[in-house]
Amino acid sequence: MRMVVAAFFACCALSGGAAAQSIAQDRGRAEIESILKRVKLPPGFSISLYALAPGARTLAIGREGKAIFVGTEEKNVYVVTPGENKSAAVERFAPSMPFIMPHGVCFSTDGALFLVERNRVTRFDDAENAWRDAAANAKVVVKSGDLIPRNEESRGHSSRVCRIGPDDKLYISLGQPYNVAPPYKIALYERIGIGGIIRMNLDGSQREVFATGIRNSVGMVFDTDRSLWFTDNQVDSMGDDRPPGEINHAERAGLNFGFPWYGGGHVRTDEYAGVEPPRDVVFPVVETAPHAADLGITFYRGDMFPKDYRGALFYAQHGSWDRSAPIGARVMVTLSGTATSAPFAEGWNVGSGSYLGRPVDVAELADGSLLVTDDQNGAIYRITYQLP
Repeated sequence: MRMVVAAFFACCALSGGAAAQSIAQDRGRAEIESILKRVKLPPGFSISLYALAPGARTLAIGREGKAIFVGTEEKNVYVVTPGENKSAAVERFAPSMPFIMPHGVCFSTDGALFLVERNRVTRFDDAENAWRDAAANAKVVVKSGDLIPRNEESRGHSSRVCRIGPDDKLYISLGQPYNVAPPYKIALYERIGIGGIIRMNLDGSQREVFATGIRNSVGMVFDTDRSLWFTDNQVDSMGDDRPPGEINHAERAGLNFGFPWYGGGHVRTDEYAGVEPPRDVVFPVVETAPHAADLGITFYRGDMFPKDYRGALFYAQHGSWDRSAPIGARVMVTLSGTATSAPFAEGWNVGSGSYLGRPVDVAELADGSLLVTDDQNGAIYRITYQLP
């Protein structure tokens, strides 16, 4: 499937002809739509292809409903113009600007888009209306090399996510580049916020470490009580069924969530088995399937879905690689007031280490439908509900 969609985009890039591009796009859509017929949802729910965007991972939905920004792990960011039931257009954002892993996208209350790369943060004011002039309007909030030290740069665990908190500060997750961080890095990482979450004013000032003991969070969301929830990907190579993944709750600043002393949940890492862990470790609210790679997360606040889903926590599982029997590649849900998760949308995992798609992020549209990104297929899906 990856090859089919990659070929489709290569064809579009090389042909230069509108007719050839249209034929390739139709072929790509048809292939993905056939896969979506395999996806299982609860009764009354349906899923459809909303947009195609190569490597689509993170979503930032504009408050005015004029644009959706899509972050990736490569070098491009995309702007999706919403349509009635699917996108009206997908275009590159700021194509003249060089980006390195422009993964984190989030909006402030005044309509500014924040773009967090591996090692830089940039602000684009009035992004929904002025995104075609983005390069001219770009304001560097954290210059390249100041988000993390350059000698800590890595492809591994460097897919940043960001959110603007209820305190009007910018929150950024900083995954640490190791499977298990070595002891000689702990003090540096805790001081800088690597393996944690940092926050700062929207102009980049007053940076501080908000939370530590986090291996690699690629999903954050604030609740109505102003507290932060986040996913965390846990330690590899500890066996098929350990350790669990995590959904964590940071009710205040200064909490330690246990890594690297704990590999996930209450499971101690081999490397730190004989080392006394901090006494104040906060353990996850929800322990998730081992190695399923929990990524994007959101609370459902809309009124399209049935009442039982109001306040539910939806999150995407990208799918395992470090497991003999693959697990994940689905959208999960934790209903309000519960501490267990259940599959909500699944069918991309066909076993034998093969996936027909790999969900990454979830975000709610103004009409209450749910968008899901899939970086393997370069696709964005829309989940809707209608009474059976």
